Amino acid sequence: MGQLSTVGCLLFFLWLNGICTGFKLENCTYINRTFKSVYSVPGDMAMLSSTLVSSDVFNFTTVPYNITWYNLKTGREMSNQTGRILVHRDTLWFLNITVDDIAEYLSILRTPSQCYRQWIELVVDFPFAGQCGRPKQAFQPLTLGVTDKVSCPLKDYISKLDSYNITSSIKWYRGCDLIVDGTGKFKYMDTATLKIERVEAGNNLYTCTLSFTLGGITGSVSETIEATVSGKYSLTPQVREPANETIKAQMGSNFSKRCLVFVQSVGRPSVEIVWWVGNKFIHHTNTNTSNRIYTPKPRLSMQDVPKGAWLEVFLIISELREEDFHINYTCRAVSDRGTPEGYFTLLPTDPNIILPIGSVLGGVTVLFIIGVTIYYLFKVDIVLWFRKSFPVFYANTDLDGKLYDAYVAYAQPCAIGFSKEVEEFALCTLPQVLENACGYKLFIGGRDCMPGKAIVESVEENIQASRRLLLLYTASTFISKRHTSSTSSNNNNISMSSDNNERKTGDSNGSMSFDVSEEVYPDSRQQLECVAAMHRALLEGSLKVILVELEEISPAQLALFPESVRHLRKKQGAVCWWKNLRTRQSWRTCARRREDEEKGGQDTQLSPSLSPSSRFWKEMRYSMPVRGKRAAYPEKTALLNL
Repeated sequence: MGQLSTVGCLLFFLWLNGICTGFKLENCTYINRTFKSVYSVPGDMAMLSSTLVSSDVFNFTTVPYNITWYNLKTGREMSNQTGRILVHRDTLWFLNITVDDIAEYLSILRTPSQCYRQWIELVVDFPFAGQCGRPKQAFQPLTLGVTDKVSCPLKDYISKLDSYNITSSIKWYRGCDLIVDGTGKFKYMDTATLKIERVEAGNNLYTCTLSFTLGGITGSVSETIEATVSGKYSLTPQVREPANETIKAQMGSNFSKRCLVFVQSVGRPSVEIVWWVGNKFIHHTNTNTSNRIYTPKPRLSMQDVPKGAWLEVFLIISELREEDFHINYTCRAVSDRGTPEGYFTLLPTDPNIILPIGSVLGGVTVLFIIGVTIYYLFKVDIVLWFRKSFPVFYANTDLDGKLYDAYVAYAQPCAIGFSKEVEEFALCTLPQVLENACGYKLFIGGRDCMPGKAIVESVEENIQASRRLLLLYTASTFISKRHTSSTSSNNNNISMSSDNNERKTGDSNGSMSFDVSEEVYPDSRQQLECVAAMHRALLEGSLKVILVELEEISPAQLALFPESVRHLRKKQGAVCWWKNLRTRQSWRTCARRREDEEKGGQDTQLSPSLSPSSRFWKEMRYSMPVRGKRAAYPEKTALLNL
């Protein structure tokens, strides 16, 4: 009974001690992401760092958390002890190591919903008697006879102190001798690297000592490196490809990328080339694999100048998928001299817009050319159709204060250039088509003049009351008697009466020509009409003059025309009646004539030359005022009436 009572009391004491110390081994997820042991010697400082605060474990940037350290030997929670222990979140510092600190230490990270644990062993060894340096040593290779370097294993300490903004210093020793920076063949390259020129065999124990002040205590931590010197060497690998680049590839295609590494070495270098796709390691395999992403075995080739080896490993993707894009593909050269890497990012190719854009531009160009061609050939027909279909887009000309749609000007009887055919065209043909068939209202001098009214007043008043002016002319209309002979040989459909010209020459002494140098208009009415029309058309721009060419004009005859008429003809062209007659003569056949005879000479419709749908009359209607339906503003109408 006494023994059972003693055991019961002991168990109760241990349970009560666990409750009092606050230690409770929770059911936390174990994370093994660090070295299990940290080695030190008495009197040094030591750092135990937890790697639980990582994005691979949880989202520490948004999820609140706290870390607690425990000594598994005592079961107690670790807390700050002045001059001895400093707890700083994920790091447990020992400021003065003793043998009593040998234990396993547990770090527990708690979030509102999760719990994670990790432990680290602290090992304290005594230095060997009569030797400098630390009993636990790291190993690094050196190459005999060349410039090489030794790296201090305390880089984690330096990085942590830098995060605290704590200044630290490092010293190097060879055996027990202090190495002074810049003396002999040694040089401190940075805070953690010692450069050695012309490496020699012999004592190659190097110790780096890091000194700093933390928690009010100044101390140090040291690491010893045993450098093995060899005649064979391999320097730090150089990753030539990929070169941290971006590559575009087409989805669905096969893809391959080379990892090319050069290692300056003597003998075969000890380097392993590996590919990482995102965070996934790709194993070397044969090329006949069924895996979509694979890497074949590395290929090695030696080089003499500079002496070294090229290693080449391909990353092959048999079919690119959407998940293969926008991630990094990393090639790493793993060696004891370092692990350099190069990567590339795969992006989908840009859409090929050249072909669609070229097709669209080509189609637009073709349509534009066709449109321009059609408009050029059928401009008059298109405009006339649009006017007829959409008259509301044009103002109603009945309210503009004008009485006539056009004023017809031609050579009057007893005037140079007078012709019966021209008079018949002006008094019969024009009214028959433009007035009777098309509904225009014309003012014709030989028909609508009021008897006894002054010529000047009549011309000025009626031109003012007209929207257009039709100027009918032939080759001899603007040519005086001395040039009549040059027009007598003109073989056109409308002949000119030379006798009429000779008879009127004597009456032309007091008349003025249209051009100052020529006596062109012996008839005062014709002269006034032309002068008024050209003045309004060329100088004022208030009247549109339509040139109606009744017979073909040769260049020699055109040169004798008044300069103003030549200028207007060149600027806007002329509506040519003689072209209409040629067309009519070419297509009128014997069958048509027999049909006319059978009808007794009575046409039920207008002949082709008098049909409003013929080319000549379409051009005439195109140049005539538009008969719109859009109402004009009353203010403008009132002013025009005034």
